[in-house]
Formats: sequence, C-alpha cells, structure tokens
Amino acid sequence: MVEKSTFEQLREEEREVRKQLIINAAMELFNEKSFHEIGMRDIALKAGVSAASIYRYFPSRDDLFVDALIQDINNIEERLKKRAQNNGNIEELAIAVADYLFDNEATFQMMVHFMIRGELNPQALKKFNGVQRYFLKMFTKVVEQTEGSENLGLNAQAFFACLAGVVLTYRNYPGRTAEEKRRAIHRLVLMIMHQGEFDEAEA
Repeated sequence: MVEKSTFEQLREEEREVRKQLIINAAMELFNEKSFHEIGMRDIALKAGVSAASIYRYFPSRDDLFVDALIQDINNIEERLKKRAQNNGNIEELAIAVADYLFDNEATFQMMVHFMIRGELNPQALKKFNGVQRYFLKMFTKVVEQTEGSENLGLNAQAFFACLAGVVLTYRNYPGRTAEEKRRAIHRLVLMIMHQGEFDEAEA
C-alpha cells in the first residue's frame, strides 16, 4: 500500500477543515433564520467561502444538512448513554430525548425536513436512511438497557415517533413561554409512558 505524501495529507486535512467550517456555519444560521430561509449562498457567506466553492464539498443543500445531522447524532448518543449508565428509568430517558429535541432547534428542523420531504436526491436520501437506521438502533439499545424498559408497551421506533410528535406539536405553542412549553411537553411525554405501562398490564 502506497503511503500518502505529506502534501496529500495536508490537502485532505485542509478539505476536512473547510468542510467542518461550512457545517458549523450552517448550524449557526439556524439560530438566526428559519430553516427554509437558509440557502447555500447564506451558508457560504457565513463560512467565508465562495458560493461556487461550497458545491465542491456538498453537491446540494440537502447533502450539507445530512452531514450536519450525522455530526449532531453523536451529541444525542452521548446524552442517551449517560442516562443509561446512571441507571435512569424509562421516564427519565423519554424526558431527556424530548428536551434534546426541544433545545436543539437545528437538529429538530433537519430531522423534520428530511422526514417530510420525499424528493431528496439519491445520495442525500441514502445517507439520511443510514442516519435513521443508526439512530433507531442506538435508541433501541439504550431503551433495552434502561430500568423499566420491560414494561414499555410500545416498541422503540413507536416510542421515539411519539416523543418527536409531542415536541413537534407543542414546541411553538402560541402564547406560552419556553418554560411553559417544556412543562407541557414533559407532561405529555409522561402520559405516553404511563399509558404504555397501562396497556402492558392489560395485555
């Protein structure tokens, strides 16, 4: 196997640095604009690169957002692992997931965007499908390790779908403060968990 030259290694490192710079710029823009208002030119300007050069790293906006989502999945994974390692129960896990989705606007908007859209380009779609499979596998593994999971009346996929649906429905509820919205989301999440336990007991 031929080793890469120092020059080639530097070129690859530079490419990764620029790629990360673009992803970071996209994530920062979520704090300033609505998801659908952000275009590739906005991201290029924020990252300090030309609009033309950004396409050398990401063929489309969807490709860029999938890569950003992949990166953020690591943060979700770490949070879930900590919950499981601290012997948290299934209710605490549900609250942790709901809080993460509520607190991380960029991640949640990207997830919803890809879940709703059906016309992704093949490359972006393949990547996103991989992200979904990885996340659900990770989520299932953590649920299985969590105290009380044997009483869960829903499978892990339905469990996550319910949590995401609650956050989607109430995260922008009009006339409520952020803390009031969070409390409402927590109440609904716990209702789902208790209903699942009730269904299990009745079966």
